[in-house]
Amino acid sequence: MAAVQTAQPVALDSEMIEQLRSRLRGELLQPNDDGYDAAREIWNGMIDKRPALIVRPAGVADVVSAVNFARERDLLLAIKSGGHSVAGNALCDGGLVIDMSSMRAVRIDPQTQTAYVEGGAQWGDLDHESAAFNLVTTGGVVSTTGVAGLTLGGGIGWLNAKYGASCDNVLAYDIVLANGSYVRASADEHPDLFWALKGGGGNFGVVTGFVFQMYPFDGQVLAGARFYPLDKAREVLEFYRDFSATTSNDVINYCANWINPATGEYATAIAFCHSGGLEAAEREMAPVRAFGDAELDIISPMPYTAWQQAFNPLNPHGRNYYWKALLFTSLTDDVLDIVTQHGAQRPTVTSFAIFEQFGGAYGKPGKTEMAFWPREARYQLVISGSWDDPAFQEPCIGWARGLHDALAPHALNGRNLNFAVVEQDERTDRVRASHGDNYDRLVQIKTKYDPSNFFRVNNNIRPSV
Repeated sequence: MAAVQTAQPVALDSEMIEQLRSRLRGELLQPNDDGYDAAREIWNGMIDKRPALIVRPAGVADVVSAVNFARERDLLLAIKSGGHSVAGNALCDGGLVIDMSSMRAVRIDPQTQTAYVEGGAQWGDLDHESAAFNLVTTGGVVSTTGVAGLTLGGGIGWLNAKYGASCDNVLAYDIVLANGSYVRASADEHPDLFWALKGGGGNFGVVTGFVFQMYPFDGQVLAGARFYPLDKAREVLEFYRDFSATTSNDVINYCANWINPATGEYATAIAFCHSGGLEAAEREMAPVRAFGDAELDIISPMPYTAWQQAFNPLNPHGRNYYWKALLFTSLTDDVLDIVTQHGAQRPTVTSFAIFEQFGGAYGKPGKTEMAFWPREARYQLVISGSWDDPAFQEPCIGWARGLHDALAPHALNGRNLNFAVVEQDERTDRVRASHGDNYDRLVQIKTKYDPSNFFRVNNNIRPSV
């Protein structure tokens, strides 16, 4: 039996399935097929969903066939890119999943300084190809994250102060719409859809390709982290707040409680990435080098592509994750006190709360210039309850929610939806608040391009019909 959008589950008979298979160049997987269980695994091990069908398209034609098949049968549809959706929106139970992981090509054009990136590519794919041409754009901080999911939700990383959010640098989207048509959205073609895709998430179709603006870059950064004793957490957070308020657009700083790799003990760390040349980086880094008695300093020159992979071990595939996130315009003493207190109560050594800095080019676009709304934010706190032992599920979720709820009165009303599990009972209000004054326009565009809410397994914007 298969899950459908609006009615009772229906049977997909073998003739229907073979008709779909005959239209595909890529794979079609069912629950008893070899490879099915591997295909339904995603980054967050907490998510365990069993779709009736998984299509792994080899190209755009396969995506069109899968969309048409699902729409004609009113099947629930989910889109999987990198599979890094912490909320599990890459999968659905009983419906059809379009798994884009076979479409990972990246083509760099050094003359126009652009990159064409297929919808199943990961950030490591783009980093690898662009580095060969000394080009770069803002990507995520875990290299196995899907380009599509991160960018459609906005997209932040170590270069956001220099080049803005990931969505700021998209010049065009190739997308299969709910009616099966294939269009390009850009400033000149379907400009309303282009506006909506810059932060509106997966609400409007299956994006099969992105055209990114790239920027000249020598590939070297000064990056790493300094680790301090956990009992110095409040002092470190205060220094982080003051230092991050003074840095240039070449710098992004994070601050979190992590395991010190040298001692195996919990510690407080400042992570740093400077992309403006090593000599300038050492000058700007000097206050961090001079601050406090660090247990460990692992800041050094390295390739940007290496730093892009440095956080992968902290977020391994298959661990259980429950994330909440909040945005701040500033870090008050009350905020630092709450984080210090709750951080010391973490339920597992793999749980953490991390401040991420925004700045410079990130805040340059007007809030209504594109769908991505939270431009006044200067910091994000990502709260990660994470566990391997099932016995820690409830403590980790409770800790993440508790810290989130304690900080919410001090935070902006909206959220960066890429970084949070939004509870079902608050989803509509949270999505609305996170899009701010752009929400009503997004509803209009959703109604135009997807009036039946066919693409609904996401941070959903409901059409008005």
